[in-house]
Amino acid sequence: MPDGTISLRRAQALVAYWRGERLLFHNFAAVRTITANPIVCQVLDFFGNWRTPSQAIARFSSYEPNSVRAAISQLRKHDLLLVRGSTDAVRDAHLSRTWADWLPEGSFHFCTKDTPFIDRSRWTLARQMAATPKTPPPKIFKTVSGPKKRLPRAGNGSCSEFVRVLLERKTQREFSSTPVKLEAIAELLRLVWGVQGYLYSPRFGKMLRKTSASGGARHPIEVYLMALRVRGLRPGLYHYHPDRHHLTLIKGGVTPETAWLYCARQHYVKKAAALFIMTAVFERTMWKYRHPRAYRTVLLDAGHLGQTFYLVATWLGLAPFCTAALKDTLIDTDLGLDGISESVVYVAGVGVSPVPD
Repeated sequence: MPDGTISLRRAQALVAYWRGERLLFHNFAAVRTITANPIVCQVLDFFGNWRTPSQAIARFSSYEPNSVRAAISQLRKHDLLLVRGSTDAVRDAHLSRTWADWLPEGSFHFCTKDTPFIDRSRWTLARQMAATPKTPPPKIFKTVSGPKKRLPRAGNGSCSEFVRVLLERKTQREFSSTPVKLEAIAELLRLVWGVQGYLYSPRFGKMLRKTSASGGARHPIEVYLMALRVRGLRPGLYHYHPDRHHLTLIKGGVTPETAWLYCARQHYVKKAAALFIMTAVFERTMWKYRHPRAYRTVLLDAGHLGQTFYLVATWLGLAPFCTAALKDTLIDTDLGLDGISESVVYVAGVGVSPVPD
């Protein structure tokens, strides 16, 4: 097809904003940002529907044809104009269709994907101090003026098993080489992500009941197990079915290096026995809540599950951690996800605590 008759359209996954005196255009599907002249807004507006470069030359006849061609070429190069039928155009349309009710606010989800992380684990104390903000940290407590009421001390419940587990909960980043038993992994999956029963609503039908709260009982979070050192289970990536309580193998051959890459090269992750990769199926929440504020509930759901995970792992005598430092696209690709209707949001992990010297 001659270049003058190729059909182009403005990327729909696009936001424009000013930063100082610079006008920036950000394609959050392609994770690409460029600076451009405000005249580009007129060009992009013209390509709101499928148009050809020849039509653009006719529309912008006050400019030299070669100048219009050069501008279009640059906009194509930087993914602001997409070619009809191309992989990028198909993905762009899929994203804008799936997230229609949550855009542009929901672009935050895509704009914060694949953030570059700095490995500071090997930094000297002096280098860490140099990178620390020079201003004082915010106060860790807020005190409000007014009449005060002293509260009673805790009763007998403070000696309960629940309180013991709650007080022992902490993030751990040191693990022994001892494998975790499959029975412990199964109990974690059952008590954190497993279905505990069902509720029926005349309006919304059958709804899940789990051990963690979920906005509107929509439960958008799925979990995938990365087994590294699990006795009774070969290393691999598995999907957990929360109702049938079984694992389905997705991919074998995972290694501690795989976990390290997934979690932004954090070295302690290599020694974990298993990772629990939480993804969100956004349409479950979108179906009920059409306003983009509901994106918050998806993240809150992941947080609820993270805390339940910590408590169950502590109760089982395991060493838990959670992290949001992730390589989103790498994980999505390995799990076979499109990164649009379903994408990774959070990762938890466990190991066995090292034996004290």
